[in-house]
Amino acid sequence: MKAGLLSVAGLSAIAVAQPHGQAHRHLHKKDVVVTETQMATATAPRAVVYVDNYGNPLYTSWGGSNTQPTEAPEPYSAPEPYSAPEEEEEETTSSPAPQPTPETTEAPAPSYAEPTTSAAPAPTSTSSGPDSSEGSDSSVDASGYSISYSPYNADGTCKDQNQVDMDFEQISGYSMVRTYGTDCNQTATVLNAVRAHGMKLFAGIFDISNIDGEVSNIIDATNGDFSNIHTISVGNELVNNGQYSASDVVSAMNNARGQLSGAGYHGNVVTVDTFVAMIANPELCEASDYAAANCHAFFDGSVAAEDAGSFVLSQAQQVSKACGGKNTWITESGWPTQGQSNGAAVPGTANQRAAVDSLKSAFAGNLILFTAYNDMWKSNNAGTYGAEQFWGMYGNAPSSK
Repeated sequence: MKAGLLSVAGLSAIAVAQPHGQAHRHLHKKDVVVTETQMATATAPRAVVYVDNYGNPLYTSWGGSNTQPTEAPEPYSAPEPYSAPEEEEEETTSSPAPQPTPETTEAPAPSYAEPTTSAAPAPTSTSSGPDSSEGSDSSVDASGYSISYSPYNADGTCKDQNQVDMDFEQISGYSMVRTYGTDCNQTATVLNAVRAHGMKLFAGIFDISNIDGEVSNIIDATNGDFSNIHTISVGNELVNNGQYSASDVVSAMNNARGQLSGAGYHGNVVTVDTFVAMIANPELCEASDYAAANCHAFFDGSVAAEDAGSFVLSQAQQVSKACGGKNTWITESGWPTQGQSNGAAVPGTANQRAAVDSLKSAFAGNLILFTAYNDMWKSNNAGTYGAEQFWGMYGNAPSSK
């Protein structure tokens, strides 16, 4: 086990608000039917039950109240920011470069920047205008941080290598890029772009019911050269969504790790889930090489944009505590630019900028920002406050314009 990034000592001194839960947004091109249930009391949270195409319940998310609370929520006391220690380099096996991919240069290890101590700009109180092509700040400092990316066109079709390369021109300053699956040949196309820019890849296995096929896709895409692979995740929020039990996910992760090791990969293997599911099911992080949790302050409903960093940091510390002090990454965190307000959480470009600045003030590293570009292939719904498509930090993807 690696040394824990987030120290367990002193956690008792940090007052951590209990989360309301969060809705999962990365649907990975799956159709989801939403049934909305209003609670009896005007100030109660709203339950949103997600069901599949056959009416079977998948999971329930709790959003903020649609009515104004009679009392202001208790303000968060921002914890002290921490600096990530030097992360030990995972042993990798390097073999000749895949053909016909020309770039085989090993990416340098991420060097995390110290968090800034300047205050985040004050957010606006209204959502952004109708122009979804603009993100919060195309010149945002990317050094030391990671970002997620999905290679799909607005109509849900796959992006080709040229489109992926075009998209990477704007996000090449990040240390690492996270993807979620192996469909669309994305491990190969994104890995080519990652290698060209000296970055790392956080590759994803989405469908654990086809774990052998997904692992095979990753092995084939690397052609035995894993030097640019930082982490391979097995599943994303599968326990939180009620799709699989924790033991199912752990079994799939162990299966994948064995196959990957046999192919020469000895790097990180994790499963990603929400901070709520990770705290409730510590066996998920115990079986992972580090704790990997998604956390979005927007879905709490009582956290304003400028307080996103302190909220997410406090939840990361709770995850680390539940996982025995294990090294912890926040593998998704961001803020939407459009959609409906969720209590104190208001979408908007200025608010996204404030939230990202707040996150960077709280985290010196071990943070994957969500997400590079708007996901126009997704469908909006009440459970995600109409914001499903609009989390892109750089607006619409260059290859989509």
